[in-house]
Amino acid sequence: MSTAWALFQGLLIEALPFLLIGVLISSLARWLAPGGRWLRRLPGHPVLGPLSGAALGFALPACECGNVPVARRLLVAGAPLGTALGFLFAAPVLNPIVIASTWAAFPDQPWLLLARPLGAVLVSLALCLLLRMIPEAELLQADVLAERRLNQPLSAVTLLQRRSGMVGIRAAMATDPDPDHDHKATPDPAPRPPLQEVLQHGGREFLQLAVLLVAGCMLAALVQTLLPRQWLLNLGGSPTGSVVALMVLSLVISVCSSVDAFLALSFAAQVTPGALLAFLLLGPVIDLKLAGLLSLLLRPRGLLLAMAGAALAVLLIAQWINLWLL
Repeated sequence: MSTAWALFQGLLIEALPFLLIGVLISSLARWLAPGGRWLRRLPGHPVLGPLSGAALGFALPACECGNVPVARRLLVAGAPLGTALGFLFAAPVLNPIVIASTWAAFPDQPWLLLARPLGAVLVSLALCLLLRMIPEAELLQADVLAERRLNQPLSAVTLLQRRSGMVGIRAAMATDPDPDHDHKATPDPAPRPPLQEVLQHGGREFLQLAVLLVAGCMLAALVQTLLPRQWLLNLGGSPTGSVVALMVLSLVISVCSSVDAFLALSFAAQVTPGALLAFLLLGPVIDLKLAGLLSLLLRPRGLLLAMAGAALAVLLIAQWINLWLL
């Protein structure tokens, strides 16, 4: 129990600051651009959309936990689905802090500094193309979908209360006394909400996400305690076995993408190059502590498909690396 408690504290202390950064970025975006009109101008192309979303990761230094509230803001503000998902899946690896930490941990392996960002983009692109096959109504959670359809961020209710009530454009249509008013015209830009209201909304969102993060960290700490990492490292004798073992290890350890390179350095000599890259690619996309946060955005079907697609894409990339370097 003492080991699990120590691991839980480490995971939580590591992830909470980045979650706070993500909520602050989301709240700032809601205050500066309440209508989200510039987000709707981002490319909706199946390839260019995810690439543009991934490129946003260079400007937003947040790990995978902090990317969830930002990706949610992109979705509800009307950004193309591929752009928001591209940011969600690729940005945790493409932000400058992660790139710098990878270089600091592996200065003698320059191929990794190129392979990790490129692999993250390929995984993100594959997941976006895969999830586009599911209609938005079956992919996104009901509250995210409702707010996205309205193209009007809600300000006075929590995430759990967003399922009911008419707000934004539809509410204006319902209360407009002029029946001859043309509601099909482009709506005026949404007024900027008061800063105090934005901060209150951000605080409620942070608390709800933090509850899920705490639950995810507890699960990760327990699994990591009951399943010692050395067991998995001992399975890494073959090229394929090492890749699968390190993929499972990345899910179990659930360490933040900003420091996972230094953790990987401790066992890099025991595994194949592809397995090392698999550890650095899969964890930022999906791990035990992140699954609860992603459930706020994706329905179970979409979440399971994303997990399976990420695992398959990372496995293929890692196997190719092993064929190339071994």
